[in-house]
Amino acid sequence: MYPRRYTPDVATPRLSDLENEAWQGFLYAHDRIWREIEAGIAPLGVSMSEYSVLSLLGRAGRSGMRMSELARDRLMSTGGVTRLADRLERRGLIERRRAAEDGRGFVAVLTPEGRNLLRKAWKRQHADVRRLFLDRLDDDDLRALTRIWSRLRPESDEERTDADGDRTGHR
Repeated sequence: MYPRRYTPDVATPRLSDLENEAWQGFLYAHDRIWREIEAGIAPLGVSMSEYSVLSLLGRAGRSGMRMSELARDRLMSTGGVTRLADRLERRGLIERRRAAEDGRGFVAVLTPEGRNLLRKAWKRQHADVRRLFLDRLDDDDLRALTRIWSRLRPESDEERTDADGDRTGHR
């Protein structure tokens, strides 16, 4: 099903067969779905990184999002999200304004052109996600994945340590 398992010639920590199958399955599914979604939105002239920022801004509504929040939610550095926002702003897809609350930070908002592009990208991406992922799973599968993803969130790392700071498992 997945590429043949590589067995190193040197003694190294190894995954069990079950662990390896789960990990390789995740990597394969992620790469395949990511590439197909990326190919689907490419004709719109938008990269996956650009799409993810536009999507976050679309969900934020007309009030937009602070640049620092965009960086946090995209798991990017502030410099990286600034460079990406520069590109989107040059293309007329977003604009940045001083934050009304404190005047120190900036808020990014979609322009009408950005909202129009996002609607097209959402339509394509949602169809691809449904075809490649959701239509292949039933509600029990989706609930199981939801539980798994919640365990993998960074805030779950704090919950997985005991009083001595040792990691605890969910097995």
